[in-house]
Amino acid sequence: MLRDRYRLKSVLGKGVMGQVWDACDLYLERTVAVKTVAADLLAVSQSRAAALARFEREARAAARLDHGNVTTVFDASLTDDTCCLVMELIDGTTLEYLLDQQPGARFDVPSAAAVTAQLCAGLSAAHAAGLVHRDLKTQNIMVRRDGVVKILDFGLVKLLSDVDPRLTMTGEGVGNIACASPELLSGRDPLDGRSDLYALGCLLHHMLTGSTLFATDQPALLASRHIGTAPPLIADSGVDVPRGLQDLVSALLAKRPEDRPASATEVYAALAPYLPAPDPGLALRPGLPEDPRRPFLVPQGPRPV
Repeated sequence: MLRDRYRLKSVLGKGVMGQVWDACDLYLERTVAVKTVAADLLAVSQSRAAALARFEREARAAARLDHGNVTTVFDASLTDDTCCLVMELIDGTTLEYLLDQQPGARFDVPSAAAVTAQLCAGLSAAHAAGLVHRDLKTQNIMVRRDGVVKILDFGLVKLLSDVDPRLTMTGEGVGNIACASPELLSGRDPLDGRSDLYALGCLLHHMLTGSTLFATDQPALLASRHIGTAPPLIADSGVDVPRGLQDLVSALLAKRPEDRPASATEVYAALAPYLPAPDPGLALRPGLPEDPRRPFLVPQGPRPV
C-alpha cells in the first residue's frame, strides 16, 4: 500500500532504477500505473535533499503536460526511501512487442509514418514545456488498442539521466542506448529537443528496416558508432522507401544537432505525404488491436466494434 491510497498489485516491469506496478487507486476506484525508484539512486551525484527537490520539480513539469500522445501523470509521492509517479495505465502493448509481431519485424511506410507522427505530436508539446525525454526507445512507447501512441516516462527519465547519465548504461545492456544521441553519450549539457529527434530517427529506421540502427550487443561499441559512424541507409537492409523519407531519416540521424530538423513540428510536416489516407468507412468495422494507423484512417472515430 502506498500513502494509504494506492494498492500495488503486480509488477509490470523492472529496471536498474526501479519498477513499474499495476496498482489500484482506492479513492477513485481506477487502475493506475505506479513507477517507483529508490531515493538513494537519485542522490548519486547530489545531496538527498537536492535530489528530492529536483524529483518534485520534474514530476510537476511532467504533470503539466496535457497531450494525447504523452502518458498522463496523476500524482507523485516522496517518502524517506522511495519516490514514485502515479500515471495512467495504458490498455495496449509496447512498440517493441508490436514490431516483433509484424512480418520481418518491421512496419510498412504508412504504419511507420503514423507512429512517428504521433511521437512528433507528443514531443512537440513536451519540448514546448522545456522537457527533453532523453530515453526514447521501443520499450517505453505504448500503442493503445485504438491505435493511439503514448510516450512513457517523461519527467522521471529526464531526472534520472540528468543526475548521472552513466546510470542508464549500467546493468541493462544496449537497450538503454539503442537510440541515444551523440551529444547525450558525449555528456553534453544542456541537451535540447534535437536529442530526442535523433532518437526519433533511430526509431523510424528500426520500424522501416526491422533492425536497430547499429546492431551490436556491446554497449561501448554501440555508443562509439552513435558518436562517430555514419548511419546505414534503409536500402542497405533491402527495403525500398521513398527518397524523401530516406532524406528525412538521414537528417534526423545527423551527428550534429544543428544539422537535424529544428523541431518535432517540422518533422511532423515532413511525414505528411507518407501518412495513411483517411478511410471513414472503417469506423464501424472491427479491426486488429493496436493498429497505429487508426487515428489517421478514422480521425476521432469511435472505438473499434
